[in-house]
Amino acid sequence: MSWERPLLLSSWPRAIVHIDGDAFFASCEQALHPEWRGRPVVTGKERNIVAAASYEAKARGVSRGVPLWKVRELCPDAVIVPSDYETYSLFSKRMFAVMRRFTTLVEEYSIDEAFADITGLRRPLRGSYEDIARRMKEAIEADLGITVSVGVSLSKVLAKIGSKWRKPSGLTSVSGRQIHEFLRDLPAAKVWGIGPATAAYCRQLGIATALDFALKDEGFIIAKFIKPHQEIWRELNGDSVYPVETAEKSAYVSISKTRTFTPPSTDRSFVHAQLLKNLENACIKARRHGLAARRLTVHLCSQDFRTAGLEAGISRPTAFPLELTGIVRRLFDGVFRAGVAYRSTGVILAELVPAGRGQLSLFEPAARIEKMTRLYRAVDELAAKWGKHCVYAAGAAAAHTTPQHALTRHAFAEAAGDRSAGRGDAPWRKLNRLPGESGRKHLNIPLLAGPSEI
Repeated sequence: MSWERPLLLSSWPRAIVHIDGDAFFASCEQALHPEWRGRPVVTGKERNIVAAASYEAKARGVSRGVPLWKVRELCPDAVIVPSDYETYSLFSKRMFAVMRRFTTLVEEYSIDEAFADITGLRRPLRGSYEDIARRMKEAIEADLGITVSVGVSLSKVLAKIGSKWRKPSGLTSVSGRQIHEFLRDLPAAKVWGIGPATAAYCRQLGIATALDFALKDEGFIIAKFIKPHQEIWRELNGDSVYPVETAEKSAYVSISKTRTFTPPSTDRSFVHAQLLKNLENACIKARRHGLAARRLTVHLCSQDFRTAGLEAGISRPTAFPLELTGIVRRLFDGVFRAGVAYRSTGVILAELVPAGRGQLSLFEPAARIEKMTRLYRAVDELAAKWGKHCVYAAGAAAAHTTPQHALTRHAFAEAAGDRSAGRGDAPWRKLNRLPGESGRKHLNIPLLAGPSEI
């Protein structure tokens, strides 16, 4: 089987960089605490299960979702800390800022990874595309004290394959003439955008590797696969289909908010309060993007990870929680079961449309809607000044006034008698305030020093 694609030239019609943080959350902790470098570090102390693990911990069998008592067996010397998502997000912003020193075309794909388009920058930045990617990597690692893995190639899909090639702290350049070398032994299931179901379908068609997929005739791909997978085929062949999106995402098909709490609870009012808090969070995001929902789904997850949910239509599109609490209550009553311990709740706002597009019914007073609009305009203004949830619905009070992960004897027992590993521990940024900060609002600045240095 030969590799003869006309698009794959020795030149670079496009140059896309993908940067992926290595064990990002754990690496941030090691950057803040240099004395932890080289040691197994685990985050997730607040929930008594592993949220993230450093490569030192992974090498000893620790993986995400493992209970902390098991971590103590595998790594008696592990450093276990509560997850500090605020600090991780600040590290993330700093990483993206470093990338923008090289190009303004940066897409923040997730908290620990991003794409950058460096096409045409070889002369201005005086180096090859691989050199530019290497300098970007070195600048991030020097400024943040973490390591990242980097891939640079002709398309997003190929760049993402490159960043996974040598982890941790690797850099892989995939030129047009080298694509077949990287796709030859790569399982199709490992390609970004090809999930388990599609991978199984590929196997039925005799496609085992990414190269098998890329070498198929275009007519075959069009006949057998839907548009997203046709686009992936083009990307694997060096055709840059997916642009680097620099704008903040504003188009949403749905908005989902889910929150886990510990210990699990059988208290009807408490679980309902958690659900109302999810509703508030989803509506806040919808209003921020000028959207309103025409459909609502609620779901509850029990302690044994069984999930049950219900959905309902909304008579008029809205993003005002007070207009949705009645629907939420009816759906909640249909899902909640007495005596069952629940560990998380979730809300999904679906069929989103631009706010204000819905038509009033004959029995819906315009004055009431105007009043609701003014109310939530004031709520959003207060939140901008004093912090999110400085005003909240009375029905959600239990969720706002109770720690999300309360300290319990049960947690201590799960931690094999180790009190320091129990739930309820808060990260440093939750317990300490910088000048100008409050419990509701923190300054939006990057942390470049450890707790002992601030």
